[in-house]
Amino acid sequence: MDFDWDKWSDRPGCSLKQREIEESFEDPFSVRLLPDAPRFSVNARYFNFGKTSSGEGVFAVYRANGRQIQVVCARLFTPEEGFFYERQQDKLLSNNGGSG
Repeated sequence: MDFDWDKWSDRPGCSLKQREIEESFEDPFSVRLLPDAPRFSVNARYFNFGKTSSGEGVFAVYRANGRQIQVVCARLFTPEEGFFYERQQDKLLSNNGGSG
């Protein structure tokens, strides 16, 4: 996965390091969504819920052009997002565990 960090320095207030954000995308259990709200779909923005190698949950809004990912903003999970991520993992594991 290739990231475009050229405009990232314009994101004041983000306490996450670029590496932490990249790790959240590399999470094999990350959840990626295309939001159905018109304001996001017009600009082709997506959501990623993933964890860093240290287990921190990261929520990111990003754009992708097929070659690179440009992170628009990123922050740690809220409690609700952490619950959503865990529920998605439970669904995934229960679906895979039941077949076979």
